[in-house]
Amino acid sequence: MMILFDWPLRLFLSFRRKKGGDLRRACGVFAGWVGVIVNIMLAALKFAIAAWSGSVALAVDAANNLSDAASGGVTVAGFILAGKPADEEHPFGHGRVEYIAGIIVSVIIIAVGLNFFKESMIRIFRPGEVLFDWRTAAFLLPAVFFKLWLGGFFYSAGKKTDSPSLKATAIDSFSDLGVTAIVLISMAAGKFTTFPVDGIAGVIVSVFVLVAGLKVLKEIADPLIGSTPEQDMVEELVNCLLECEGIRGVHDCIIHSYGPELYFATAHAEVDRNGDLVATHDILERAEVAVAKKMPVTLVLHCDPFNVSEPVALYWRRQLENAANAIDERFKIYDFRYDCTPGASPCLRFHLLVNRSDLKRKKDIIKFIEDRVKSSDPDVSIEVDFVNAYV
Repeated sequence: MMILFDWPLRLFLSFRRKKGGDLRRACGVFAGWVGVIVNIMLAALKFAIAAWSGSVALAVDAANNLSDAASGGVTVAGFILAGKPADEEHPFGHGRVEYIAGIIVSVIIIAVGLNFFKESMIRIFRPGEVLFDWRTAAFLLPAVFFKLWLGGFFYSAGKKTDSPSLKATAIDSFSDLGVTAIVLISMAAGKFTTFPVDGIAGVIVSVFVLVAGLKVLKEIADPLIGSTPEQDMVEELVNCLLECEGIRGVHDCIIHSYGPELYFATAHAEVDRNGDLVATHDILERAEVAVAKKMPVTLVLHCDPFNVSEPVALYWRRQLENAANAIDERFKIYDFRYDCTPGASPCLRFHLLVNRSDLKRKKDIIKFIEDRVKSSDPDVSIEVDFVNAYV
């Protein structure tokens, strides 16, 4: 089914592979230009019919296509600028330019929606004649099919490039199908009533456009503000590290996105505390290289010494882990210390990694773990430092 939508992309990519270069960037630029050309054609067709029929709703729809064409131009510029290599002023590259391009796209969509909302409200209170016959519908039906094809095309291109701006454009294109359907219904209904159907339809269409623009704005703004990374990526990173020799646990992962396919991350890796510094350094460095080979992630690891030789310390760590997992399986114990100085009661000191929402119930969590520990040894005390997760 998807071959009906992405055949131009397949042909283009087969040609580009022979030339080499950045395929993702080339794919994004090509998809953007396709959107520009198709939307300009659709806008011209709808403006012509709107001028003949006097339909403000159709004019809104045409202007929406024109804003989509402008959005395509912004997408092209975004891909070109985002592909620039890192420099002195931008050591993390220019990948976030794609997000800025997406914000510009959303602002254009919102501005068009607000303007035509106003025009449609005026038409409700000052109705005008709308001409309609079946030839109008015949001219508009191809526009529906073109927009359906364009939505599928952008969806396919967005999946291939993992581009937020192309994915957002695909959503916008599919929502335009409903817009055009409302316009056709309103123009047909206008033949049978003096009720200001055209103005009301224009308001509905404008709301569709505004909602699409706001949705795009939120989706693009999230990574700029700093959103939670996809769980699949977090799991892949952790699993990749746990496969590395010498690493016994991973926690406190923090992942920053500097554009699609460009991530910088830090994490804490637990290693044997009895190893020498050079060996520990080599373990962490090999792990960072292993991640870089498998994922688009530049990783820096922090060393957490892990006691693997003292049976008493291992016993109490297991007890704490069981208690924490009894509350929530996502909780993690790390930086564990078993302090047992002569003449003093044993103390278990550790960090507890929890979700941000769990910080509100610290006292309950401490009491639960403390009760579980004291059921094994009433003399043992605990000291907990709560840390919230970023992934």
